[in-house]
Amino acid sequence: MPKRKHNDQQYPEHILDALEHIEDLKLSGEHKKSIEEAEKLLFSDPDCVAALEEIADNFVSLDDFGRAEKACARALTLDKDSYTAHYILGFITSQKQDWPKAIDFLKKSNDLHPNNPEILRCLGWALFNSGKRTQGIIILERALNLDHENSLTLCDLGICYLQVKNFEKSVEILKRALTLDPNNKRIQDCYKAAKNLSDRVLNGVTKNRLSR
Repeated sequence: MPKRKHNDQQYPEHILDALEHIEDLKLSGEHKKSIEEAEKLLFSDPDCVAALEEIADNFVSLDDFGRAEKACARALTLDKDSYTAHYILGFITSQKQDWPKAIDFLKKSNDLHPNNPEILRCLGWALFNSGKRTQGIIILERALNLDHENSLTLCDLGICYLQVKNFEKSVEILKRALTLDPNNKRIQDCYKAAKNLSDRVLNGVTKNRLSR
């Protein structure tokens, strides 16, 4: 979920403390406990949009997209400008490869909260996969400029360059991603694929030159 400051939403101190605890549980991977604490907060404050956003984000981490969507829908009935809810719905629809719907959600999230690297990463990926390849790569590059060491952005961008057959650029970017996150299986597989294709192209060019 994009990083946000709960105090931007004008919550009283005791709510901010509860939200910080919920966030800490989530970041430590204790998603069920985090959800339980968020639900307790909602019991005392049913209109706490941030608690609903945290619940949705935790359910995404648990791959329970249905419950995440319900939490987002509730959040948006309370605050139609919840950029986090729009982002989470955009992420979920991207996972379902419903690119037009994902783009709508993510553009709305970006309009409400511009220049967030995570929102831009997901938006760029959705645009690229919807067929708007140049626009997608440009937005992914923007996301990378805002967060230079984000291995997920580097991986997405490397895959995009691989698909447009810019093998040299793809290898360079995926190598950076692998340095940052060497145990990531997706990055490992993509780097191997890009390196193999790059080597085959390079060998083909070399053979053609030698045969002249």
